[in-house]
Amino acid sequence: MKCMLTHLSRWATPTLGRASHSGMRLSSTAASCATRQERPLTSEEVFAREERYGAHNYHPLPVALQKGEGVYVWDMEGRRYFDFLSAYSAVNQGHCHPKIVAALTEQATRLTLTSRAFYNDLLGEYEEYITSLFGYNKVLPMNTGVESGETACKLARKWAYTVKGVPQYQAKIIFADYDAWRVCLRLRDNGLLAKPTHGHIIRLAPPLIIKEDEIRECAEIIQRTILSF
Repeated sequence: MKCMLTHLSRWATPTLGRASHSGMRLSSTAASCATRQERPLTSEEVFAREERYGAHNYHPLPVALQKGEGVYVWDMEGRRYFDFLSAYSAVNQGHCHPKIVAALTEQATRLTLTSRAFYNDLLGEYEEYITSLFGYNKVLPMNTGVESGETACKLARKWAYTVKGVPQYQAKIIFADYDAWRVCLRLRDNGLLAKPTHGHIIRLAPPLIIKEDEIRECAEIIQRTILSF
């Protein structure tokens, strides 16, 4: 919220003056925000708050960041770091790139968001650009990598049924980044590459890949499960 209520209270004072209870609650919240802003949180306080209220699906490095510029990020105490992770490449253009900030700001003042239930004046422009850049005739934008992978599986299954002629419910879509996991799970690298991003990793006895007969067994189990619905 960034204590937006503080600013809202200035605009809404005449109206809120008639509703004493709402005004008191808003004033109290704004005062609380102002108090918190007087003293920035320490890194330890940031750790504790997220530990208390957040689900523990990640194991973050013990660094609490508050701002960034280009390749640099700063923690709560003002220490500067190189950001070699770049949010898993999502920030490969650098933090707070002025051209991107300007585009975001300009768009936010015109239109926040439209669902695909409507057309808008920018999606087609992006689709034309990206298909021309990569030489494809169509593009289906998604929000995340996982969502993109799931959608790719759906498209592959649809193609198998409508174009290739695979019998209904018989399509098997194999989707895995084999090369990446092969690198992560090699015996000599185990715990060096995989552990920083995937939490607690144990060493596995060779062989470190799934055998073909095991893959076929898994595929048969999946097939039986799909047909049971």
